[in-house]
Amino acid sequence: MSRIGRKPISLPKDVEFKMEGNVVTIKGAKGSLTQEIPSDITVELEDGQLMVSRPSDNKQHRAFHGLSRALIANMVEGVTNGFEKKLELVGVGYRAQMQGSKLVLSIGFSHPVEIEAPEGIQFEVPAVTKITVKGIDKQLVGNTAAHIRAIRKPEPYKGKGIKYENETIRRKAGKSGGK
Repeated sequence: MSRIGRKPISLPKDVEFKMEGNVVTIKGAKGSLTQEIPSDITVELEDGQLMVSRPSDNKQHRAFHGLSRALIANMVEGVTNGFEKKLELVGVGYRAQMQGSKLVLSIGFSHPVEIEAPEGIQFEVPAVTKITVKGIDKQLVGNTAAHIRAIRKPEPYKGKGIKYENETIRRKAGKSGGK
């Protein structure tokens, strides 16, 4: 049996769980999330804990068992605490600022790059070289942070670009001197 799939998901008191067909809805203090899970996987609420089960030991059922449990656990975590990704801008003159709900990046291009926040995502700029992406949907937060990073990926020679806060950039040696 799946080691991840058989772990129960503890449901805090202020979180509501509802399952209609194969669509799971989780409501909490920060918002509401819905996720469609495979029709073979069943989710039951037993004394404050969600139990995810599968009908057989079929390879596909085993794969979906752990996946469904992880998705539901991330939904519960998102509506209670939320998720955040932190990015850093490394480079001379690189800076970020907020203009209303837009994130404006000056990262060495001929024009500033404006990024509109998707629904359910908030940007924060605690310092001119730091960006925080916050939201309740783990997948959306990660995708948005990856989209921002992809605008100017860190390069290996000087390390300039947009990187995750805890990311280490593998540096290359530059040109070697003459003969």
